[in-house]
Amino acid sequence: MSKVTVYTSNTCPYCTMAKDYLKEREVEFEEKNVQTDKEARNELMAMGYTGVPVICVDDEQIVGFDKNRLDELLK
Repeated sequence: MSKVTVYTSNTCPYCTMAKDYLKEREVEFEEKNVQTDKEARNELMAMGYTGVPVICVDDEQIVGFDKNRLDELLK
Protein backbone atom coordinates (compact mmCIF):
# COMPACT_ATOMS: atom_id res chain seq x y z
CA MET A 1 0.00 0.00 0.00
CA SER A 2 1.19 3.51 -0.83
CA LYS A 3 2.22 5.99 1.84
CA VAL A 4 0.09 9.08 1.29
CA THR A 5 0.67 12.49 2.88
CA VAL A 6 -1.53 15.52 2.21
CA TYR A 7 -0.24 19.01 2.99
CA THR A 8 -3.22 21.25 3.74
CA SER A 9 -4.36 24.54 5.24
CA ASN A 10 -7.56 25.44 7.08
CA THR A 11 -9.03 27.62 4.33
CA CYS A 12 -8.23 25.53 1.24
CA PRO A 13 -11.29 24.06 -0.54
CA TYR A 14 -9.13 21.84 -2.77
CA CYS A 15 -7.49 20.36 0.34
CA THR A 16 -10.93 19.39 1.62
CA MET A 17 -11.86 17.89 -1.77
CA ALA A 18 -8.63 15.88 -1.84
CA LYS A 19 -9.13 14.55 1.70
CA ASP A 20 -12.79 13.67 1.00
CA TYR A 21 -11.78 11.88 -2.19
CA LEU A 22 -9.11 9.83 -0.40
CA LYS A 23 -11.61 8.93 2.34
CA GLU A 24 -14.18 7.85 -0.30
CA ARG A 25 -11.57 5.58 -1.83
CA GLU A 26 -10.65 4.32 1.66
CA VAL A 27 -7.04 5.41 1.23
CA GLU A 28 -5.22 5.98 4.50
CA PHE A 29 -3.30 9.25 4.58
CA GLU A 30 -1.47 11.54 6.94
CA GLU A 31 -2.60 15.14 6.96
CA LYS A 32 -0.04 17.85 7.62
CA ASN A 33 -1.63 21.26 8.13
CA VAL A 34 0.90 23.95 7.18
CA GLN A 35 -1.14 26.62 8.98
CA THR A 36 -0.97 24.98 12.39
CA ASP A 37 2.21 22.89 12.06
CA LYS A 38 5.41 24.84 11.57
CA GLU A 39 7.40 21.68 10.84
CA ALA A 40 4.96 20.74 8.06
CA ARG A 41 5.29 24.24 6.57
CA ASN A 42 9.08 23.91 6.61
CA GLU A 43 8.88 20.45 4.95
CA LEU A 44 6.64 21.84 2.21
CA MET A 45 8.93 24.81 1.57
CA ALA A 46 11.97 22.51 1.53
CA MET A 47 10.29 20.61 -1.33
CA GLY A 48 9.98 23.93 -3.17
CA TYR A 49 6.25 24.53 -2.73
CA THR A 50 4.41 27.40 -1.14
CA GLY A 51 0.82 26.47 -2.00
CA VAL A 52 -1.46 23.63 -0.95
CA PRO A 53 -2.65 21.02 -1.44
CA VAL A 54 0.47 19.02 -2.16
CA ILE A 55 -0.25 15.30 -2.12
CA CYS A 56 2.68 12.91 -1.76
CA VAL A 57 2.15 9.31 -2.83
CA ASP A 58 5.31 7.43 -1.92
CA ASP A 59 8.02 9.46 -3.75
CA GLU A 60 5.68 11.20 -6.21
CA GLN A 61 4.33 14.70 -5.54
CA ILE A 62 1.10 16.10 -6.92
CA VAL A 63 0.52 19.83 -6.70
CA GLY A 64 -3.17 20.64 -6.38
CA PHE A 65 -6.04 18.17 -6.43
CA ASP A 66 -5.40 16.22 -9.64
CA LYS A 67 -7.85 13.33 -9.42
CA ASN A 68 -6.59 11.56 -12.56
CA ARG A 69 -2.95 11.65 -11.42
CA LEU A 70 -3.99 10.51 -7.96
CA ASP A 71 -5.91 7.56 -9.43
CA GLU A 72 -2.85 6.62 -11.51
CA LEU A 73 -0.53 6.60 -8.50
CA LEU A 74 -2.96 4.75 -6.24
CA LYS A 75 -3.59 1.82 -8.59
